[in-house]
Amino acid sequence: MVRRSTVIAILGLALAAAAASAQDGTAGFPDRPIRIIVAMPAGGGVDVATRLIANQVQSALGQPLPVENKPGAAGTIAAEDVFHSAPDGYTLLASPPAAITTNGFLYKSLNYEPAQLKPVAIMARIPNVLLVRQDFPAQSVQELVAYALAHPGTLNYASQGIGTTSHLTAELFQTLTHTKLVHVPYKGTAPALSDLIAGHVDLMFSELATSIELHKSGKARILAVATKQRVAALPDIPTMAEAGVPGCESDTWNALTAPPQTPDAVIAKLNEAINAAIKDPELLDRYRKLNLQPGGGTPAEMSAFLKEETQRWGEVIRAAGIQPQ
Repeated sequence: MVRRSTVIAILGLALAAAAASAQDGTAGFPDRPIRIIVAMPAGGGVDVATRLIANQVQSALGQPLPVENKPGAAGTIAAEDVFHSAPDGYTLLASPPAAITTNGFLYKSLNYEPAQLKPVAIMARIPNVLLVRQDFPAQSVQELVAYALAHPGTLNYASQGIGTTSHLTAELFQTLTHTKLVHVPYKGTAPALSDLIAGHVDLMFSELATSIELHKSGKARILAVATKQRVAALPDIPTMAEAGVPGCESDTWNALTAPPQTPDAVIAKLNEAINAAIKDPELLDRYRKLNLQPGGGTPAEMSAFLKEETQRWGEVIRAAGIQPQ
């Protein structure tokens, strides 16, 4: 028989926990669906990572996490929507870096402040690669650079949009190689890759996750990876440094942020659920098959990382002479 004192103690702990939740703002959270607005079209890396995380997290939180794509203007359309949403944890932004780091350098006016969006979690990290159309004449990075130097302004490159990692990596590449390429911005990864496969653009710095199958199937070719070390899935592909362009390092990461003033306790609860999801063996297996690397970490760690990335790519923007639009 359970002692009366034990029952009282358990009830006391439950009441204390309920009182703590009420005090920190997480009482009953979430009690309805949490909407995630993706800053890129369906089919790209951030969209894939978001849907995997949302599917995993909804079990832990007991509520669905519907995903809505709002691409355009390097993520500003989606970011503005989330920025002006109620700061209650029920609307989140899923984006690649630009929307929450460098857009302030690239637009004369924004209807949101990137630095004020509250970090929730890094969902995934993806190495970037130098991808060229299948019939591109250069067979190596050195040959590409030689051709670009001999024919300035004739090669064009796709990007996910102005200010995105794919755009800024290409700008870094041009600065390091003293080449001049023509920028063709798109509204996300999928349409850019479609035109590269069709031969309408020559090359693109793209995510490994969405490029590796194109490479394996012969629809496009990866000339190098923009990482410090070679990628295990592509052991024969050199790094940019090995290919003769040291310093050309870049990866893409996909993150969740919340509106300004969202309570820290709500952020912490979301972060805890996402970190738990990222450690799940089933999710990790899906990540491995998609060549995604797990994110994770605390909101404070993500905040520090965002500041570093903003400074790093801000310097690339200034060096490239990219003027705000």
